[in-house]
Amino acid sequence: MKFSKYHALGNDYLVLDPKDCPACPQGEDVVKICHRNFGLGSDGILYGPEKSAKADFKLRILNPDASEAEKSGNGLRIFSRYLFDSKLVGENQTFTVETLGGVVKSTVMQNGNFVKVGMGQVSFDSAKIPVCGKPRKVLNEEIEIFGQKYRYCCATIGNPHCVVILDKTSAEIAHKIGPVLENMTSLFPNRTNVQFLEVVDRNNIKIQIWERGAGYTLSSGSSSSAAACVAYKLGLCDGDITVHTPGGDIFINITPDFYVTMGGSVTPVGRYEMSEAVLKQKI
Repeated sequence: MKFSKYHALGNDYLVLDPKDCPACPQGEDVVKICHRNFGLGSDGILYGPEKSAKADFKLRILNPDASEAEKSGNGLRIFSRYLFDSKLVGENQTFTVETLGGVVKSTVMQNGNFVKVGMGQVSFDSAKIPVCGKPRKVLNEEIEIFGQKYRYCCATIGNPHCVVILDKTSAEIAHKIGPVLENMTSLFPNRTNVQFLEVVDRNNIKIQIWERGAGYTLSSGSSSSAAACVAYKLGLCDGDITVHTPGGDIFINITPDFYVTMGGSVTPVGRYEMSEAVLKQKI
């Protein structure tokens, strides 16, 4: 298998083109390929471009635990850069990509170094996210974990997010609370991505990220979109927000009806041909 590796602010993905591998990897194979010690190492696999009846291109997004993600902002930026590098799209050309979480619009800029993605409309509706319980907007609810009460909101931008609001965020709390919330299926039947949000001012927020199926992550476009929309919905921020992640800055614009445009950098890492021995080993 031949892979192209990119990172978006430290969130790294392997792009696997169907022309190099007609069958999309599944299960244990995905786990082995993404493993940091026994494989190529990544936060997931982007399988595409495939043909689409709804968009210019179709993308499948595989998490390191072999689950399939509905949408990934950083993954979409990386995939867009791959399309640009493969000369399938041009600079400043807007094109569409079909994901399980819906069709998005993407534009590659600055010779491939910056990509802007129209992520779609955010919803706080419990049925759409989904979140268990009575139908409602999931805003400013309270949950107790390890004897500590936390305030949270939930949102979907094609994939589920739980945003925990803190006076001060940290990697430590993400590692401690993130996996508990991710796997709290009594509340989140499809599991959830988790963001820990600190509002700096009207145009800046900080987040720490625990990603469903991947764990602690340096950056995430969909997480940045969800966290920024929560800050905007609660009246804590304006519509133009810079999201400061551990890996760098992501730029979010939110319209009054909660349509999100997300932008950030993409860096190519290299091209790899993986040995078949990786798939034969036991880990």
